[in-house]
Amino acid sequence: QVQFVESGGGLVQPGGSLRLSCATSGIFFSTSDMGWYRQAPGKQRELVATVTTTGNTNYADSVKGRFTISRDNNKYTVYLQMNSLKAEDTAVYYCNTGGTALPSWGQGTQVTVSS
Repeated sequence: QVQFVESGGGLVQPGGSLRLSCATSGIFFSTSDMGWYRQAPGKQRELVATVTTTGNTNYADSVKGRFTISRDNNKYTVYLQMNSLKAEDTAVYYCNTGGTALPSWGQGTQVTVSS
């Protein structure tokens, strides 16, 4: 059974930082590209960052230079370090396989950027 368990969200002031984690099970993690997605209220879910099996990364223009995605193949976990957070980063953040997401989604973790 595929499972994604996201954690690490919270309320942070503009300019602050958060580190999200996503523990996975039921997938061939070491051979899967992974991604972080987010969905803001009233908007469609969007892909914000991906990391390939070889560690290559790619970012949406809106987060480039502020977010860093990484993975630990020994822990089947993917991370998202978010710095210089802005109000427009407020969303529920999810992880899934990169590129083409699997149909199963976790509960996500809420990130709220507000003063």
